[in-house]
Amino acid sequence: MIPQTVAALNQKKTILYPTDTVWGIGGDATSREVVQKIYNIKQREDHKALIVLVASRKMLLDYIEALPQAAIALLESKRPTTVIYPKGIGLAPNLLGGDLSIGIRIPKNEFCQKLIESFGKPIVSTSANKSGNPTPQSYQEIESDILDGVDYIVPLKEESSSNRPSRVVKINTDGELEIIRP
Repeated sequence: MIPQTVAALNQKKTILYPTDTVWGIGGDATSREVVQKIYNIKQREDHKALIVLVASRKMLLDYIEALPQAAIALLESKRPTTVIYPKGIGLAPNLLGGDLSIGIRIPKNEFCQKLIESFGKPIVSTSANKSGNPTPQSYQEIESDILDGVDYIVPLKEESSSNRPSRVVKINTDGELEIIRP
C-alpha cells in the first residue's frame, strides 16, 4: 500500500489518507500544481494556508529557515501538534502564509511516518472536508465530493489515530508562542 501511494504522489496525484489526527487530503508539498488541486478539492480560498507533514526533525530542518528553541518541546509532545514557523523554504509557494510562515507537523503514527520517509518529501495535509464544513470524524463521514475529487484513496478504511485536529501553535518572529488552536 505504501508503494502504490508513493507512486501516486510521484505522479503529482492528490491522495486521501489517514493521518495521526483525522483523514486528510494530501499531495506533494513541493508542487504548486498539487497544492492548487487540493485548494480546488476543498473549495478553499488559496490565501488560507495548508499544513505540511514531515517524517522527522531532520526533514523539518530542510523546509524551515531556523528551528527556534521554543519549538523543540512542542516537537517532542505526545499530542499531535502543528507548529507554524516564521519562514518556510523549499515548499510550494502557494502553501506559505502571506508572511511566508508555514505550519508543519511530524506525525506520530507509523503509516504516515513510513509514507513520508518512502516519498522522501513533505506531504500536504488538510482535513478531508470542504472548506467551512465540519471535519469528518471517520472515513464514513467523508463527503462524496471529496472522495470523487481526489486521485487516489489509500485503502485503509481504519480510523485515524485521534479523530481530532492537531493543536496549532505559532512561533512569532520574536520567538514567542501563540496558541492558535488549543
